[in-house]
Amino acid sequence: MTGVIFLVFAAVAVICGINVVVRTHPIGSALWLIGVMGSLAVLYLQLGAQFLGAAQVIVYAGAIMVLFVIVIMLLNAAAEKPSKASRMARFLGIPLLIGLLAALSCAIFRTVPEAATVKFGAFTGGSAQDVGRALFTTYLLPFEITSILVLIAIVGAVVLAYKEMD
Repeated sequence: MTGVIFLVFAAVAVICGINVVVRTHPIGSALWLIGVMGSLAVLYLQLGAQFLGAAQVIVYAGAIMVLFVIVIMLLNAAAEKPSKASRMARFLGIPLLIGLLAALSCAIFRTVPEAATVKFGAFTGGSAQDVGRALFTTYLLPFEITSILVLIAIVGAVVLAYKEMD
């Protein structure tokens, strides 16, 4: 049963991820990204990382996506206009993408050693204490750099929106 749940939510995550890229309107892409985040939360729960699953929903699907939507609205971003790509790009794009994915898959399978099978619910490092300890010891510098980058993005969006109002 857990394999079926995994396959269903993995498929939902992939379909939502494809829609994030395919959609022309930024708000639509942001909403599909919420679907990806929700599916990932279910996959975390299935692995036994309840805190990570809850944080995925609260922080990413909730707060970060609200921030994305607000920034998109501040920028007043409209739908993308279709480009007039060449015929060669239209006909060769998908086969070349499939070839690239096949080459990357082959390289990954050759370089990454085979690991043991994942046991659903066997992961024990997803508690709030484990995540907090890792976040504020091992990963403190990347955590702080990320917070600065988010702050810069918010300030940049406000500056761009303010210039449009003038």
